Amino acid sequence: MIIGVLKEPSPETRVSILPEHLTTLKKWNVDAVVEINAGISAFATNEKYTNAGAKVVSREEVLQTADIILSINIFSEAQTSDLKSKVLLGNYQALFNAALIKGWSDKGITVFSIDMIPRTTRAQSMDVLSSQANIAGYKAVLLAANLFPRYFPMFMTAAGSIPPAKVLILGAGVAGLQAIATARRLGAVVEVFDTRPAVKEEVMSLGAKFVEVEGAADASKAGGYAVEQSEEFLQKQKAKIAKSVAKADIIITTAQIPGKKAPVLITTQMMENMKNGSVIIDLAAATGGNTELTKNAESFSHNGVTIVGNSNLPGTMPYDASKLYGKNILNFLQLIIDKEARPDDPVGRGKLNLNFEDDLVKGTCIAHDGKITNERVASLVSG
Repeated sequence: MIIGVLKEPSPETRVSILPEHLTTLKKWNVDAVVEINAGISAFATNEKYTNAGAKVVSREEVLQTADIILSINIFSEAQTSDLKSKVLLGNYQALFNAALIKGWSDKGITVFSIDMIPRTTRAQSMDVLSSQANIAGYKAVLLAANLFPRYFPMFMTAAGSIPPAKVLILGAGVAGLQAIATARRLGAVVEVFDTRPAVKEEVMSLGAKFVEVEGAADASKAGGYAVEQSEEFLQKQKAKIAKSVAKADIIITTAQIPGKKAPVLITTQMMENMKNGSVIIDLAAATGGNTELTKNAESFSHNGVTIVGNSNLPGTMPYDASKLYGKNILNFLQLIIDKEARPDDPVGRGKLNLNFEDDLVKGTCIAHDGKITNERVASLVSG
């Protein structure tokens, strides 16, 4: 079996697997072909891939020879014209790219979207959303600190005292929790909003204040994601958030709902009540953003407040982001590759083994055998 690694389109800097991951593939009797310069932006040169045992070839050769093709981002339908019976694996955001996935399915391509993997204990080692969100939360605070025109920690000097920065974090998922930890390390005072009461203990254990809003919809069965809330709750939430926004120096927003536009938590009016020099880092920018003014992949100033829409902060740490992403991918690949040698078939290792009775394999598969296999994606293309 051959696994192919594609070069991601600019401005993506990450790569699906690094040279160090190829050792594991070799143990499974799996070869690798890597597109020329696929890892350059992640500091993985062609020479490093070659030394690790991969063949560095053109994009066309990767698409033609590989049995499983790895790419972080979705790529154009035109490039999949001759990929019948091949397997594509990546972070394809299938709920937002349902039409393109349907085109792949019609061509007989098997598609696994790793971001759709069920969020269970067993799947934690394959959870790319968590591994990349951890980086995003960390970098969001560092970016904010760099843009903020004042200190983060409290300073007491002969010239006077400097109060600590007040940081407001909306959403205490993986990115939010890492943002809390990083902001606290830098000496900031941190407040946190989340619609899930279950995260209160984690938030407080990191030294932040948890701001509660009563009446939230139950999110216990949402696999760690936020869920849509009632209008009554949203009004209560808006009022409390408005008070915290007015006091905040830094705001980091992380709230997203799978397959839907990100909820708007900060209105223009709220931002106009913020202090000059304040900073908002919106990690939900790719799905619309948590503020009314967020623009994806853009930074601008409004009424003295800097607003940064950036959903790809993991790309600012391409080596470690690729290292973690690649490990997630390897952990998933072992579910669909026969990696064990057997006495009755000593060369059986390295064969494709799609066991759809495995809940992780089934849950991650979006298209197979000419059909859309994920119910939510199927409903989007049929409706």
